[in-house]
Amino acid sequence: MRTKRFGVAAIALAAAGALILSGCSTGGGGDEAPKGDATAIITTNGSEPQNPLIPTNTNEVGGGKILDAIFAGLVYYDAKGAPVNDMAESIESDDAQNYTIKIKPDQKFTNGEPVTAESFVKAWNYGAALDNAQLSSYFFESIKGFSYDKNVPELEGLKVVDDTTFTVALSQPESDFPLRLGYSAFYPLPEAAWKDIAAFGENPIGNGPYKLAEDGAWEHNEKISLVKNDDYKGGRKVVNGGLDVIFYATQEAAYADLQGGNLDVLDAIPSGALGTYEDEFGDRSVNQAAAIFQSFTIPARLPHFSGEEGNLRRQAISMAINRDEITDVIFSGTRTPAHDFTSPVIDGYSEDLDGSDVLKYNPDEAKKLWAEADAIAPWDGTFKIAYNADGGHQGWVDAVSNSIKNVLGIDASGDPYPTFAEARTKITDRSIQTAFRTGWQADYPALYNFLGPLYGTGAGSNDGDYSNPDVDKLLSEGLAETDLDAANKKFQDVQVQLFKDLPAIPLWYATVNGAWSENVDNVQFGWNSVPLYYEVTKTAAE
Repeated sequence: MRTKRFGVAAIALAAAGALILSGCSTGGGGDEAPKGDATAIITTNGSEPQNPLIPTNTNEVGGGKILDAIFAGLVYYDAKGAPVNDMAESIESDDAQNYTIKIKPDQKFTNGEPVTAESFVKAWNYGAALDNAQLSSYFFESIKGFSYDKNVPELEGLKVVDDTTFTVALSQPESDFPLRLGYSAFYPLPEAAWKDIAAFGENPIGNGPYKLAEDGAWEHNEKISLVKNDDYKGGRKVVNGGLDVIFYATQEAAYADLQGGNLDVLDAIPSGALGTYEDEFGDRSVNQAAAIFQSFTIPARLPHFSGEEGNLRRQAISMAINRDEITDVIFSGTRTPAHDFTSPVIDGYSEDLDGSDVLKYNPDEAKKLWAEADAIAPWDGTFKIAYNADGGHQGWVDAVSNSIKNVLGIDASGDPYPTFAEARTKITDRSIQTAFRTGWQADYPALYNFLGPLYGTGAGSNDGDYSNPDVDKLLSEGLAETDLDAANKKFQDVQVQLFKDLPAIPLWYATVNGAWSENVDNVQFGWNSVPLYYEVTKTAAE
């Protein structure tokens, strides 16, 4: 693949407004029936989830990887990002605003409860209600009755018709609502969840291709053990016996286990091995485009980063970063410098948006802007970027900090936290007092998903508390468009404003860099970088 630009493949807008994304894939997927030990447990890397495993309160990759394995929503996304009906029999609308959803009969949770229309509606109402303070509540903001200002226990726009039918009324037509429905926030919950939702999150009962091996299968900071759910009737047919997700302290430790044959599938190669892993693992490796965007966020609440002074300093910092050099040296060309706030594999991506020059390395302009900011209020202190040390980020954070330090002549450094969960807790409770690493692995393949959740006022993943009425207006107008091109134009206009404000500093687009052991076959990585674990086969132990 080319490292300067990822390929973008063609797309369609379905009658209900859903995007179909095509892209590259590797490994597995042949017509022959997979061969292997149907009882074998696949081992893979992961990270300790930040919160109990409640679908509407999980917005990070560690917990998301697990939820996607143990739950089934109305649809799931295939390897190329196309939505495929899972629990849904049909999702229909004549106007992209009012939807009738029928679910397949005779679907069950792993405790034997039926999956009904009520299972979805109650879970969505819980996720949307203000008093429940769910991180993904904003995913329901388009449903009629949603409020950021008062608690709404039951949304006006959700109605149960019968056991297998419910309707959804949106406040306005929206271009990508059906496509969102494979994201974890829209998963159903059994009645058992409502007895003690916190306890449920420790031992969740799902309806997906896998289930927890037993109560207590989540061993905190160590691993979680999943086994095949024989009652699941959806399209993700499991050909192995289960999945152990191991929470490694570092990517290097996970890579060493893969090299030693003690790990089956790895989806994150440490930076020190990016230049060699493809030679070492050959056709048991992958380097493909994925819908992943990397950045760091500078909250406006930090000293020197609000108002005109803050805008000047953000632009100066962005122009002080030599993205080309860092992606070549630190990542061995497996990252591509960012040109926008989204991803090249998403329809509507553009490298030519007004204002994107702020992402180009320009030391002279950076120094000039920094001096203008100093004229408003002289700089003091150290510029720090917080990151999780268990995610292989030290190399690039140090490189970015050094680039800023060398150009602007200020103290700049990384600020490591031991684990992803610790870093995320500081970020979400707003106790962090530095800039911090951010990134986005798409929930569903659309431009809006890279923008609304991160930069809309009050959105659950808006960790820097950015707010701009013009951005909110454009986001709303883009969602209201039922024509894909018109919607994408609005979302491009959003980014023009983001280049002026820089609530986050775009860095680069990530590829999927992974590998697998000789013990497994049929390994395929999806559009969002996550392996399709249910397809992986493993040789029987001797």
